[in-house]
This record gives sequence, structure tokens and C-alpha cells, in this order.
Amino acid sequence: MDQFTLNLLVVGATFALYFGIAIWARAGTTSEFYTAGGGVHPVLNGMATGADWMSAASFISMAGIIAAGGYDSSAYLMGWTGGYVLLAMLLAPYLRKFGKFTVPEFIGDRFYSQSARLVAVICLIVASVTYVIGQMTGVGVAFSRFLEVKASTGLYIGAAVVFFYAVLGGMKGITYTQVAQYVVLIFAYTIPAVFISLQLTGNALPPLGLFSTHIESGMPLLAKLDQVVQELGFAKYTGHSDTTLNMFLFTMSLMIGTAGLPHVIVRFFTVPKVADARASAGWALVFIALLYTVAPAVGAMARLNLISNIYPNGTQSDPIAYEARPDWMRNWETTGLLKFEDKNGDGLIEFYNDKSKNEDFNAAAAAKGWAGNELTVNNDIMVLANPEIAQLPGWVVALVAAGGLAAALSTAAGLLLAISSAISHDLIKGSLNPNISEKGELMAARVSMGVAIAVATYLGLNPPGFAAQTVALAFGLAAASIFPALMMGIFSKRINNVGAVAGMLSGLLVTVVYIFLHKGWFFIPDTNSYTDAAPLLLSIKSTSFGAVGALVNFAVAFAVSRATAAPPQAIQDLVEGIRIPRGAGKAQSH
Repeated sequence: MDQFTLNLLVVGATFALYFGIAIWARAGTTSEFYTAGGGVHPVLNGMATGADWMSAASFISMAGIIAAGGYDSSAYLMGWTGGYVLLAMLLAPYLRKFGKFTVPEFIGDRFYSQSARLVAVICLIVASVTYVIGQMTGVGVAFSRFLEVKASTGLYIGAAVVFFYAVLGGMKGITYTQVAQYVVLIFAYTIPAVFISLQLTGNALPPLGLFSTHIESGMPLLAKLDQVVQELGFAKYTGHSDTTLNMFLFTMSLMIGTAGLPHVIVRFFTVPKVADARASAGWALVFIALLYTVAPAVGAMARLNLISNIYPNGTQSDPIAYEARPDWMRNWETTGLLKFEDKNGDGLIEFYNDKSKNEDFNAAAAAKGWAGNELTVNNDIMVLANPEIAQLPGWVVALVAAGGLAAALSTAAGLLLAISSAISHDLIKGSLNPNISEKGELMAARVSMGVAIAVATYLGLNPPGFAAQTVALAFGLAAASIFPALMMGIFSKRINNVGAVAGMLSGLLVTVVYIFLHKGWFFIPDTNSYTDAAPLLLSIKSTSFGAVGALVNFAVAFAVSRATAAPPQAIQDLVEGIRIPRGAGKAQSH
């Protein structure tokens, strides 16, 4: 059986499973649409949270960025896992105890203001739409290669699949679909990693294989990788080249952005009681760890395999001829995500760092007749191409295809639900039409989700960066706007409605402006004034600015609150009640 047919069968089977679950779990009430009726088992909810968490950024792009950036990219691992722990331990139990369906609803009630609720809706939509762009980009990448269609066509197919099961089933359909997607994606991620780890080190456990001996050279794997990348003019893989300031701020942005993202927070409302919320948080951490402990090994081994494919006789010898390139390169060339340009006309694939600051290396490259790097590899293909690069069996390649799609679609669905609930529940029912019927609200939720999918698809065709970079921007926006409001809402009785609104708006505004200055206004290419290579403020890149935006939010909120009247006593009592960890009700119906 050829690879395309195998891909089609495996991906088709998983899609049929998702559609079947969507039909079985069709939401009939707003409670089922928003919170799956509050009856999901903690272990299943933990698994669904894991799938929601491990997006296209985690599955497809993160290991690619680690492969390209080495140690500096470990901030993604530290930020995302640390953020989840922060969310699960610090915020989720309190929000679950408060018992509202959505984050804007909590902010509206805590800060006793419709304006605060509306600002929270705006912040949520801006962060979630930016996040979903990254997911749709990942969907397009996976489809384009494995179903042999253009990335844009793949994007349309993915959007249609998400539309079906997310719009039909709401949170109920999404939760049970995500359980299936988790099983698919974790097998798809770990099985190739085990194969490749065995090939390179003889160790079946990838996290241990990363620190084992490279069989072919007899050197430690990371030492071998450091050697080959430096021989090609790249920075030392295990070295630290980013500034400490930017790396710290980037890690913090990812952490607090994680804790402010509504599509994960709402997960804690889908279980019957607070104790189950804590249990599902623990289970989710276990399920997330299965991927995140493997990712560094996947990234490092992918980088080594890539270089070994191009320089089969070692980096001191000539690279392979373009005509003799392996099949995986031919396959990925058709997607446009891998490009070759013969700059010196010798027919060989010179892959190296032509922007190296090492003068000795540059002189050696010039002496060989090299005229610039000739191979461009999109970071987003590294995980998906890994099984092909390592020449693994066809069924493993097909499994990775299904896993990549499962990861992207699961998170896209969760985000779209967060957007639709913000519009239907917080905007329409909360402000525009408080007397809307349950049936009308359910219809509004479905229509707004359909519109959100259309917008996300359009933006996914023109993303501002790699999937993980785009997602990092979304985390920065959530960090600057939503997280401080949640923290102050739970842990400070002094913050009033005026302070909260001023804080959220200022945090969001400075972060959005900083991102647009570096990534282009509304992500339109060539409208940027600065680049992340030469940022506006010190060494702070656009992806790291969320932590600064959060500080602005906190400072403005506290300053304005101190200068205005304290919150009513009833609100202060409410805050006190939330913080005392005993008793809790179910998520309130409408």
C-alpha cells in the first residue's frame, strides 16, 4: 500500500471517530454547550485538558523550534508547563468555586461592572483569535503534506471538520472528541520518538536517550549535536545566545498567559465538583508530561537526523547532490515548506549558517565556493517530517499525520468555543439581549462559532510567524490583559471596577501596539517599524512583551483603585468567600 493511501485511511478513520462522537454528544442545552453539563469524569477531563493544551504549537511547532533554537527555546517548555501548574494550583479552584460559565462573567460580577465584562470579552477574543491562527496554520501544514494538497486547501478541510463537531456538540462534543484526539496524538508523538531514540542511542526512552551516547560516533548525543551545528556555523545547540532578560520575560509571558487563557480555565467547570476539578488538574499534568518530557529529545534528534541526511559523510565532507536528495525532501518540497536554491550552481545542497559571526568559518565557507545557505526548512515541518527523515515504517508516518491534525483541531475547537461563549453568553445575553431564550442563546453561540471559524481560517492563510510564535503572541496578550484581572479579582479586595477596566485596557493596548510595531499592523506584512532581531525596547522581543504588559496592567489597576472609592462591602465579602477553600456549588445555570 502506498503512503498516500495509508495516510488517507488513518486520517479518515480518526475523522470518522470525531464525527461519530459529535453526533453522539450533540448539545441540547446551553449548559451542555458551555460546560458539557458539568458531568465529565475527572480522568477523562484531564485527558481532554491535555489534548486542549497540546495544540499545533506543542505537537507540530515546539519541537521544531527546539530543533532550530536549542537551549534558548527551552523557554517554551518552562513557560507552558509552569503556566499550567500556576493555573491549576492558583486560579482554577477559586474560579470553579465562584461557579460561573465564563471568564468575562467572573470579571463582570467580581468588578460589579458590565464595562469590565465587555472589556474582558474584547481581551478574550483578541487573545483567542490570535491563538487560533497558530492552530489553523498547523492544520494547513499537516494537510498539505499528508493529503498532498495545498496548505490553503488543507486549511479549508480542517475548518470544515472543526465546524462540524464543535458547532454541533459544543463543549460536550469537544470534550469527548478531545479524549479520542489525546489518545491519537500521544501515540503519534511518542512512537516515532521511541524508534528514533533506539536508532541513534539504543535507548528506548527518548528523555534518557537525549543524554545517552550517540551509537555511530561514540560521543554523548548532545556533544555530537553541538559539534555538527558549530561546524556548520550555527550557535552551540546547548549554548545560551539569547539575553537573560528576554528569556526571563518570555518564560513569564508564557506562564502567566497560560494561566489567563479561557479555553483551559473553562475545563474546570465540566466536572461535577471542586474536588474533581483538582483531580482533573492533576491528571492533566500527567497526560501533558508524557509529551513535554519527550519534546526536547524529539527536537534534538530531528536536528541531528536532518544534518546527517544532508551531510551523510560528515559535515567536513561535501553535502549530497540535489538530484540525489532523499524522498522526504522531494515530498516536502511540493508543500513549499522546504525550499532549495542553488546559489553557486554546483548542484550540491549547501546547508549552513550564512549569517555566522565566526570569521574563520565564513572564510572556510568562501574557500569552498559556498555562496549562501541553499536550503530553507520551515520549523513547523520538523516533527511531521521526522519519521520520514529517520526512514520509519509507513504506518508511523500516517500516525504522525493523524496526531498533528488531532493536536491542532482539538485546541482550535476549545478556543472557538471560548470565543463563541464570550459572544453569545457575555455579549448578547449579558449586555445586548438579557431576555434571550435558551434556544436563542444556543443558536447565537453556534452562529458566532461559525463566524469565528471563518475569521480564523482567513487569518490562518496569512500567519504572522511559525505556529508556536503565533501562539506565543496570543499568550502575551492573555498575560497582559486577563491574568492580572483574575489574580487581582481573587486575591485583592481593594481593586475596584474602574481600576480593573483601566488596567485591562492599558495592558492590552501597550502589548498590542508593541506586537504590531514588530509583526506589522494587524499582521499585514511589511508594515512593521522594528523586528525581533532589533527590538524597540532593550532586548525585549514581541513574544516576550506580555510580561511587561501585565506589569503595566497591575500598576494602572492599583494606582486607579487607590485614587477612587473602595469596592462595596458585598463585593469584598464575595472575595473573602471565594478565597476560603470550603464548599462550592455547581456552575450556575442561566
